[in-house]
Formats: sequence, C-alpha cells, structure tokens
Amino acid sequence: MQSVTPSLLREWRHEFHRQPETAFEEHRTSARIVEILADAGIEMETGLGGGTGIVAWVDGRESGERAIGLRADIDALDVPEANEFGHVSQNPGKMHACGHDGHTTMLLGAACTLAREPDFAGRVYFIFQPAEENEGGGRVMVEEGLFDRFPMEAVYGVHNWPGMAVGEAAVHDTAVMAAFDVFRLTLSGHGCHAAMPHLGKDVVLAACQLVNQLQGIVSRETPAHQTAVLSVTQFHAGDAYNVMPEKVELCGTLRCFDPALRDHLEARFRRAIEATAMFHDLEASVDYQSRYPATFNTPSCAHHCAEVLDSLPDIRRVHRDLPPSMASEDFAFMLQQRPGAYIWLGNGVDSASLHNPHYDFNDELSPIGVAYWTALVRSLLGDS
Repeated sequence: MQSVTPSLLREWRHEFHRQPETAFEEHRTSARIVEILADAGIEMETGLGGGTGIVAWVDGRESGERAIGLRADIDALDVPEANEFGHVSQNPGKMHACGHDGHTTMLLGAACTLAREPDFAGRVYFIFQPAEENEGGGRVMVEEGLFDRFPMEAVYGVHNWPGMAVGEAAVHDTAVMAAFDVFRLTLSGHGCHAAMPHLGKDVVLAACQLVNQLQGIVSRETPAHQTAVLSVTQFHAGDAYNVMPEKVELCGTLRCFDPALRDHLEARFRRAIEATAMFHDLEASVDYQSRYPATFNTPSCAHHCAEVLDSLPDIRRVHRDLPPSMASEDFAFMLQQRPGAYIWLGNGVDSASLHNPHYDFNDELSPIGVAYWTALVRSLLGDS
C-alpha cells in the first residue's frame, strides 16, 4: 500500500483539478476515487447518490460497535477557469472553484492512512458525495438510505476557507451556514412603443420598484438579532431600444438561519410580488424553491473537533468566535439526521474567494486536512 505523502496528495489534487465534473456527472472523478481506494485495499460501495457517490469503510484493529462518518464533496462548478498554471481545467467552462478537489484529496489521504495504520476500534465510513453545488447530492444520499445502509453515530465535514491563513481553523458551536432558497419570478404586461408608454403596461418599471421593495422585507421585517439576506441576481427584459417588453424575469436567492423566519420571509416575498403586480396591473408568476436547510453543528461534537485541532502541531489557531456564513452547504441534510460538526480550514490569506475563476485550493492544506481527519478518528474511536 502506497504511503501518503504531500507530493502524492498534490498529484491527486492536481489530477482532480484538471478534470472537473459538475453535479451528478462526476463519472471520471468517481472512477479515479474508486481506483485509489481499491489500490489501498479499502472496501466500498459505488453508484450511490444518483450514480457517482461512494461510501468506503475501514475497520480498526480492535473490534467495536461504534462507527463515524467523514464526508467530502467531489463536484465542480460551471465556472470558466482564469488560471494559467500547469493543472488548469481541461474541461472548458468548468472548474474546481470551491476546492472540492482538495476536499476529495484530503479524505482519500485519510482513508489510505487509516487503512495502513488502523489503530482505532470500530469503523470509519468515508463518504464521497456528488452534487453539493446547488443540486443537493447530500439530500439524495440521505433519501437513498445513507444512514440505514451505513450505520454511524455521527458525521463530520470540512471546507477550506479563503482569507484564513493556512494553519488556522474555525469551529462553530451551532450555526455554520445559512439555509438556501432560490426564486424565479415573471411579471407579464403589455408591450408597446417606447415613445408611447401609456399604451402599454410597464413591466420594467414594476420590476425596478420590486427589487427595491423586496429589500425592505429583510431590513424592516427581520429582527435585528437575526440574520437574513435577499439578493436579486438576474434581471432579464427586452431586446430593443424602442420597445417596451411584454415580460420581465427576476431571479435570486433568499437566505437565513431560523426556520420560522424562513417561512415568514417566503410568505412576505410572495405577497410583495402580488401587491406590486396588482398596483401595475400585471400578471405575476413565482417559482420559489427551498433548496438547503441551515447547517447547524452539534455543540458537543464541535467542541471535540476544536480540541482535536488544538492538538495538531500544524494548527496555530482555532477560531471559536467567527460569524457563520450566509453561504449554504448540503451537508446540512446529513446533520439533520445525525450529530456532527462541519469545520473550516484556512486556505490562505491571499486565496481568491470561493466560486472565483482565479481560485485554487492550497496544496499546503492537504496534509493538514489528512492529519485532522486521522486525529479525529483516533480520538473518537480510540483503541479499546
């Protein structure tokens, strides 16, 4: 069995980065993961999570009934890469702009290390999950019976964090990432010549007012001690200088942490659209989808993760007071079913942000991630 070294981790990570694949299409990525696991003599089941997910497992030297799960996401994004290094994406329009190539590498490194030195009791499951970006591969794996087929008492996840120095980490006691909803709404009116707007029903004017009015739902109806954000990210209307269009389409996202607030904001969002459409004598249609729940750590699990991180020689600081992120994570579906914790590991203060075409996972982080995973397993499933 090959020893896991920083150079091997770098080799794996660059290979994954060159061949990014997006949600539920990670066939090459999945096949390479299977090859590495098989070379290490690790048992697994494939074809999960819509077809490209994998769950592998390693048993400790000592028998034991306890089991935990470690999860990594394996998908990339529909983002054209702007980097020029040797391992740049070979798939046009797609790139690992969120570091899932690194997450996969770290979990593979941990699996191979623990297979070589299974100095723990019980079983560790290694969950390689597809389609984290927008499509909810974590939800699919849970619905397929992940925790029934692979019984585990707790599940843990990691994400790299740009802007935080390599060698630093962040652990939240409870809220980590926000719930994630998306919307697509259409206002339909009556087109006309732009020189004679009184002959039509102006959907552009209505949509502009609506974008401003929707912000009041958050700024004036969300309690100051709670966090929420509503962002309109797309505005599509018209294709001529002198024509008032028939329709306008707005798209965006709404995020918060509290479930009751989430329901309230959706209801108010819908009423605001109805009211605006009525005032401007327009027709409105809304496609509102609740995607991911908020990601909440189990406090006791988070505390244990922080202790493990504090014990690692390459971790200089563990932040316990950083605010949660308004970004979202489908690991939340797993944490709804089992206790666990999701932590951040610094990707470097100069790292480009997540989902940026200049982003790249920091290879200095891979050995730290492997060390964290293996130390966590040995601390939770120590020899009996």
